[in-house]
Order: sequence, then structure tokens, then C-alpha cells
Amino acid sequence: MDWALRMAEPDADWDAFTHWLEADAGHAELYDRAVAALAAATESVARTVPTPPPAANDPEPVIAEPVQRPARGIWLAVAVVLVGLFGFGFWREQDRSYTIATMAGERRSIALAEGSSIELAGGSRVRLDRARPRRATVEAGEALFRVRHDAGAPFHVDVGGLALTDLGTVFDVRVLGARKQVAVGEGAVMVDPKGAALRLDPGQGVVADGDTLRRTRTDVADVGAWRDGRLAYDGATMAEVAEDLSRQLGWRITAAPAVATRIFNGTLETHAFRNDPTLLAALLDVSVRRNGDGWTLDLPR
Repeated sequence: MDWALRMAEPDADWDAFTHWLEADAGHAELYDRAVAALAAATESVARTVPTPPPAANDPEPVIAEPVQRPARGIWLAVAVVLVGLFGFGFWREQDRSYTIATMAGERRSIALAEGSSIELAGGSRVRLDRARPRRATVEAGEALFRVRHDAGAPFHVDVGGLALTDLGTVFDVRVLGARKQVAVGEGAVMVDPKGAALRLDPGQGVVADGDTLRRTRTDVADVGAWRDGRLAYDGATMAEVAEDLSRQLGWRITAAPAVATRIFNGTLETHAFRNDPTLLAALLDVSVRRNGDGWTLDLPR
């Protein structure tokens, strides 16, 4: 609908319009439907505009030349008519969102059209929108963002309701159970810009748990270190560690109730136990027992 309105103007940008049409095979059909709806709505508006009565001293009615393109004010009326007739359905069709996900143990790099990139860890999911290329939603797992800074169009990331605004940045986002973690490697990130408005610089981070935000410090070298097999934890429960290990390594690892709420702080080097999960016992001070096709962390024997 936006393009239908734009292309009705005398100074329409045909190069940009052609680029938009070529970007997606479905755009042409949407455009045709929008133009048809505009034409019908324009006719409807024209029928509702009363013709002013002739003045008493007019010898005869003045017949205006046909107008080929309605004035901008008419387009606004057309928009109102379309909303009344069709609701916001046409605008909702501009929501070109899509989801990219990785399997447990898999990694994936995503190059965005506007110049930024995202690296997804195993068992992660991010939602993007072609209509809003400077916006992303991390729905699960962990992602490292390398954002091309644009002061006029900041990059926004939503992590389970926690809003982040890029200030020219490399930063890591992790969903760990009910908690969200953010760590900045380069540049800066504004956390909750409409609320707490916490600025994070390199080596700084935040842990969000419900309505609570806790600042953290991290070694810049540890931001995105999962790509090299280093998993850092700050106040994570054993259940969250088990969940994270399952995603990162592709195993099914669970924490027994007896240790599920135990807190773990430290860094795990996955190369040390990737081929033998029983080695986690010494690293986490737990026992590791086989449970069907997975492993369970429990109290030490």
C-alpha cells in the first residue's frame, strides 16, 4: 500500500520501486492488489464529496477538466476509507517476518542485507523481518551480533521483552532459562532505552531476571567465546548450565532436582569433555550418569 501511494505521486522514484519489486517475487502481486484497492477507494471517496452549488451570479456551471491524479488530501481520505473497509490487513501484509533456527550442536552465520551479521549458537532461534531490516528478536539460545552502526536508523534487538538498542557494536545475547544475558565486546549497547536506559560499554554486561537488571563485568575476550568452545557462567543454576550444554553440544543433558538450583560460576572449556561427558563430574562437582540417550547431573556419589 505504501508503494501504491508513492507511485501515484508525480515525483515517484521508479528506480527504488523496481528494486523493491525485484527483491521478492510476491511484491508484484501485493502491489497490484493495493493499486486496485486504491482505485476502488478513490472512486468511493469521489462519490461522497459533494459538488458545491453554483453561485447565483454564475451564468452557467463551470465544468472542470478531468483530474488524472487525486490531490494528496484525497489520498489521506482514501487511506481512511481503506482502513474502514479492510482494517489494517494491507499494512499487516508488509510484515515480512521469518525465523532462522539452529539445531542443537549446530552453528550458523547470517549476513543481513543492511550490512550487519548474526552468528547463532546451537539450539538458537532468531526472528527477522524483511520490512524492518534493522530489527531482530532473539527467541531462544545465544547469538553474537556484529552491527553496522547507523545513527539515523539504530539496530534494535528484543530478547524476551528486554529491549536493546545498538550504538555501534559487537555484543552477545543469551537466553538461559528465564534469564537473559547481554555482554558487549565492542562499541556500546543501550539496555531498556525507554526504562532503565543502561548503557553498556566493552567489558560490561547485564543479567535480566524478571523485572530485575543486574550489571556484570566480563572479559572482552569472552564475548562470543562459545564459538571457540568456552562457556562462561555468572550465577547460573545447574539446570541452566545443563540446558546450555545441551544446546551447544547437541547432547541431552538434564539436572536432577537435587542439584538443579545449585549455582555455578566459572568457565567450561568444551574441548575437555566434548567426547566424554562423564568428565563434567569433576568440573561441576556432580555425578554424571547415563540416562537413556542422554546424561543426568546429580549429587556426587
